[in-house]
Formats: sequence, C-alpha cells, structure tokens
Amino acid sequence: MALFPLTSNFQEDFVLQLVAVDTENNMDEVAAAAAVHSVGRRVKARPGVLRVRRQGASEPFARDLKVADAGLRPMECVEIYWEGSTANLREPRH
Repeated sequence: MALFPLTSNFQEDFVLQLVAVDTENNMDEVAAAAAVHSVGRRVKARPGVLRVRRQGASEPFARDLKVADAGLRPMECVEIYWEGSTANLREPRH
C-alpha cells in the first residue's frame, strides 16, 4: 500500500486534476476519487458507471484492476468517462 499520484482528465471537465490514490485501489475507486474533484463542480452528474482508461487508449482498464497492476507511472494521465457515453469530449459549440 502506497500513495500513487495520477492526473485525471475527467469527461467534460476543462481542468486536469492531481488525484492521490493507493496502489491497492481498483479502477472503480480511482474513478470515484477523480469524480470528487469534478462532478458537482464543473461536470453534471449522470447515471451510469464511470470507467478509467490510459489517456489516448481506446479500451478502459478492467474495473477490478488494481493501480499496482495497471502499469501506470506516477503522474500519468488517465481519462475518466461514463460508460455508454460517447467517451469523448463534446464538440465545441460555435
């Protein structure tokens, strides 16, 4: 067990957040830790399951995968998004 810093890029948030998680946390716990900083502040809450993926990856990590087993580096950026959504940032409004 050790604190592990990640950078969170939360869907529809314009702010990247530093999130301290534990190496024994699973990806659902990582998503919940990231949500604290975005949902209800700059991002509207939605129904559904939050998923975590490495920034730029197309597939999410398994929900029960532990941080220690994910191959992430300290301060690496992960994307948090609602499963079933487009999983991409919205198109800019003109």
